Amino acid sequence: MNTGCVDPTKIGVIAGSGQFPLLFIQAAHEAGRKTVLVAHKNETSPEVAEAADEVCWVKLGQLGKMIKFFHDQGVAETVFVGAITKTRIFRDILPDLKGLTLWNKIDTKQDDSILRAVAGVLENEGVKVQESTFYLRHLLFPHGVLTRKKPDENQRLDIEFGWKNARAIGALDIGQCVVVRNRSVLAVEAIEGTDAAIARGGALANEKAVVVKVKKPHQDFRFDLPATGVKTIETLASVKGSLLAVEAGQSLLFDPDAMIKAADKAGIVVVGVKENPDGSLDY
Repeated sequence: MNTGCVDPTKIGVIAGSGQFPLLFIQAAHEAGRKTVLVAHKNETSPEVAEAADEVCWVKLGQLGKMIKFFHDQGVAETVFVGAITKTRIFRDILPDLKGLTLWNKIDTKQDDSILRAVAGVLENEGVKVQESTFYLRHLLFPHGVLTRKKPDENQRLDIEFGWKNARAIGALDIGQCVVVRNRSVLAVEAIEGTDAAIARGGALANEKAVVVKVKKPHQDFRFDLPATGVKTIETLASVKGSLLAVEAGQSLLFDPDAMIKAADKAGIVVVGVKENPDGSLDY
């Protein structure tokens, strides 16, 4: 437990890759907060590190180093933002004593189990873990059809089919995305990530692949929200895919204008979907 002096002007940022950490730092600064960054080597960009007020570089698994840094800086709350390449747990993890102790206690080495365990240790040490959308609610995926093209009847059937399957793999903490065509599952996202799953499933589809990305049934907004952006559309376009359906209000959308422009250019439908209490879909 942290018994030192807490500085309420500071907020911790546990950063992975991508633009999410930079967007969070900018939003926190606009809200009058100082940012204390834990940056992961080979993941977090130098641009993110330069934007923060204080920085500590760690390797994956150095939990004790992270906690000491936060205590020294008087940090009492933090967020997890940005992706960590999941395959690094097999080749690039270098835990310190606290990290190794926690790792050995985790029975299932999957996203939710690992992140909840780390968050639990942080909170026991006096560092509250806030939702990753803290200051950034405007990045949540909007509801409705975002592109000029709208889903046709066959695509609507694929969305409904893919939705049920994506929910099922999410419940097992396998992934959050499936690739389908004509009510056949072509790829299920696992540790390789969304883009790799789209490339694999899209190649099997030959063309007209439909990608459905949803939250996990018990999604923890503190970490690992589904996220899409221009790169998602570029990957789908590379395999001549036809549609991206994302759960509205429960996932992140980066660079929406550029993403929609890229989708319109490629003739890809992008739609934000809501699930009604009766299980029907609305978009």
